[in-house]
Amino acid sequence: MIKRKSYRINKAGSIKNLKLVEEELPDPAKDEVTIKVESIGLNFADLFAIQGLYSATPKESFIPGVEYSGTIIKKGMNVNEFKEGDNIIGAIRFGAYTTHLNINNRYILKLPENHSFEEGAAEIVQPLTAYYSLVELGNIKEESTVLVNSAAGGVGIFANRIAKKFNAYTIGTVGSKNKIDFLKKEHYDRIIVRDSNFREQLKEALGKRELNIVLESIGGKIFEDCFSLLSPGGRIMIYGGAQFMSHSSYPNYPKVIYKYLTRPKIDPLKLSDTNRSIMGFNLIYLWDRPEGLRNMLVEIFKMNLPKPHIDKVFQFNELINALKYFQSGNTIGKVIVKV
Repeated sequence: MIKRKSYRINKAGSIKNLKLVEEELPDPAKDEVTIKVESIGLNFADLFAIQGLYSATPKESFIPGVEYSGTIIKKGMNVNEFKEGDNIIGAIRFGAYTTHLNINNRYILKLPENHSFEEGAAEIVQPLTAYYSLVELGNIKEESTVLVNSAAGGVGIFANRIAKKFNAYTIGTVGSKNKIDFLKKEHYDRIIVRDSNFREQLKEALGKRELNIVLESIGGKIFEDCFSLLSPGGRIMIYGGAQFMSHSSYPNYPKVIYKYLTRPKIDPLKLSDTNRSIMGFNLIYLWDRPEGLRNMLVEIFKMNLPKPHIDKVFQFNELINALKYFQSGNTIGKVIVKV
């Protein structure tokens, strides 16, 4: 058995409940590999699970984290596609905040060429979220008009890059003027800093264009404004709930409850009357379809997109500080923890 160090949480509810522990990891099962983790990618799903705001959160003690890169150091007898020493990227249904882990070999791919471990740990969840939103569910077409909320986040960056492969007209929204220059370099066609005049800003940005696809993670009035301007046949893809995230160790329960109770309500009959769609998804619920996830990643790699934008890299013993930085809302792109 291997001795490993893991950030484990016995009771969800606060970042303060996350503790670094030492524990034993058994040998891999016949279809598994043992990974020496090199880098961990942080995601909002991690924070929601830690704070107990995520329906998929395990009820028992668990190790957070869904995305990582590393090296195979052991493999089960049925594993033929990989060998010891291979560098890989992988997804796991919780368990990435650790130095070593066992995973079924269907949930890993070889580290893309010319990628560092840090870049590899940013090549799964957010690209998949953007691709699944736009291509699988959004049915993006040539020269579509695409609105991306949280445009400077990891999903937003990849969404714009993927949309540009379809010659889409992209509009990105952010909560801070500090992110405008970055979005210009990413070739967004229009940029909106969200404020109380958001609807009019969006209307002006659209001009005579139809709004075909919206990637939505803000909720509230922003969602309502996007929906009101959605064209016939348009689709809103809900992939997150940033409105419920706090900037402290604990959830802001009064705020969470208020936003939940006052969330927008849509009459299903009006969807058919106006030929508009609202779709929601979470990659964690595609966990039982590993081949589908792998196939989508292969298609993403075929697009030859630029490497992920890494905002900041923290050391493993700084993981809790990395989480606090990530939830600040000041990040652009990916936050990585190096093991």
